[in-house]
Amino acid sequence: MNSMRTTYRFLMYILTLVFISGWAGCKPKPNGFDIRTGDILFRGAADANLSQAIDQVTQTGKATHFSHMGIAEVTPDGIYVLNSEPKHGVFRQPLDSFLHPDGEKSEVVAYRLKAPFRKFIPEAMKRAEQLLGQPYNYTYILPDTGYYCSEFVYTIFAPDSVFKLNPMTFKNPQTGQFDSTWVAHYQKLDIAVPEGKPGCNPNGMAASDKLERLGEVKINNVKATN
Repeated sequence: MNSMRTTYRFLMYILTLVFISGWAGCKPKPNGFDIRTGDILFRGAADANLSQAIDQVTQTGKATHFSHMGIAEVTPDGIYVLNSEPKHGVFRQPLDSFLHPDGEKSEVVAYRLKAPFRKFIPEAMKRAEQLLGQPYNYTYILPDTGYYCSEFVYTIFAPDSVFKLNPMTFKNPQTGQFDSTWVAHYQKLDIAVPEGKPGCNPNGMAASDKLERLGEVKINNVKATN
């Protein structure tokens, strides 16, 4: 009798382990995706006036509210984001600091190039490395010195025609008038607002049909894959 009880308990123990293992194996990744080199990370609009002004005049109607972007690089030391900001110009920063600009949490959404375009990533990353240290382009006019965030990503993929340029606008879509932040910005630079000149922006690039949306990036559940 005792032998039968022991055998029964043993079988139940094995079945429990099998059930738990199977359930754990079916659990989805917290993000549902991993970060790879070449993934493009778009950051939500911050409280800064210029950040909000970028988002205000570049909406695409796709419920995106991005004002900054960069490209991921997975290394043995961790995940980094190559991007261009006013304070630093083109630089490499840890993912955690990209997710928390000025110590504040900001929504960051990862996108990935669709399969036919991923072959361009290795050369694009080489170009990105070569641009590190370049200044920020405050005029947002492409021939001018430096790179703004979307210009940087556009440029490293430009030889492969991954992204395209569109006429820039600095007008508030509700009023049809130049946004006051942009008026003040260009008055300070002592140049005319470059309305209609070719350019790019995070919202427009996130709407590219060459990208697929992966989801929101959170530092506590990100996995890296080379």
